[in-house]
Amino acid sequence: MGAVPSVEDVLRRVAMFSGRLVTHRRLEGGLSHQIWVVNCGGRSYVLRVLDPAVSAAGLGIPPAQEISNTLRAAESGIGARVYEVLPEIPALVLEYLPGRTLSAADVRQPATILRIAEACRRLHAGPRFGNEFSIVVKLHELLAICRRHELGVPDGYVERLSTVEDIRSALDANPLSTKPCHNDLLPENFIDSGGTIRIVDYQLAGNNDPSFELGDIAAEADCDPDRAEALSAAYFGAEHNPTLAARVRLNLVLSNITWTLWFSVHHGLLRNPSASFDYAEEASDKWNRAVHDLDSPEFGRLLDTAAGRSPARPHAAADPSPPSAPAAPPPVAQSQGGLQ
Repeated sequence: MGAVPSVEDVLRRVAMFSGRLVTHRRLEGGLSHQIWVVNCGGRSYVLRVLDPAVSAAGLGIPPAQEISNTLRAAESGIGARVYEVLPEIPALVLEYLPGRTLSAADVRQPATILRIAEACRRLHAGPRFGNEFSIVVKLHELLAICRRHELGVPDGYVERLSTVEDIRSALDANPLSTKPCHNDLLPENFIDSGGTIRIVDYQLAGNNDPSFELGDIAAEADCDPDRAEALSAAYFGAEHNPTLAARVRLNLVLSNITWTLWFSVHHGLLRNPSASFDYAEEASDKWNRAVHDLDSPEFGRLLDTAAGRSPARPHAAADPSPPSAPAAPPPVAQSQGGLQ
């Protein structure tokens, strides 16, 4: 597999820049591909140069598919407009979106949650992508890559796979129709531009359960349960119910479990010694968050709610006071406390 061409070489091949004075600067922050801001004729553009090694390592969809999905996302009005495609490189010249890149703290704001939900609905109502995506399938793909290349996985990871199957079974009990989803909505992939939340970087896009999109957003922004449910309610509107809220929270867990391996693979196969981002540390952080949620006392209730099952008897919180002596007959009826 050849090296990614220099930005100067790529710019020489862009027809819309031919014979014109252009300047460029590297846009920092991308975790995989090379992204540049290009200025030409008083306007700015984004040049996205795709590295085929990313998809070859299982960390993204093939470049041709990413290009196709980027074009379709642009049709929804949420993705950036595509000005030119260079499939032989591969690369795209995209609309430059002036505005503010969101942070995790931004995503957790109630007003922003409403706007993000609207952006997702618009993307999901747009043209379907040309490929399907499943987070559980991706998990097993990444795990196979780790095994093939003898890459380390966190302690206890394999032992938790049976619980992943429990989550999958619960979600399969009430499946949702798939939508054209982004599937990797880090806060940095949201840009607040001209009063609209826009979405960039379709490296993992594919038709998927929309509740994963929401759970993934909540995971990447480190949302607490209330914020995750607020996002679910904002997206589903009048259709929102406890089952949908539980789906979103279970997909939050699947996001952290699966992307733990994404960062492990990136660290093991594509590590750049000069990069400032610590992929191994990010893998560890995601796994710790996943374990926290898997060990939560309410995890079982989420499984039951998502699957449409009613627990036989809710668990009452432990009473820290010492036990009292048995009451004399006849017994007095007592109410049973439940999970909130």
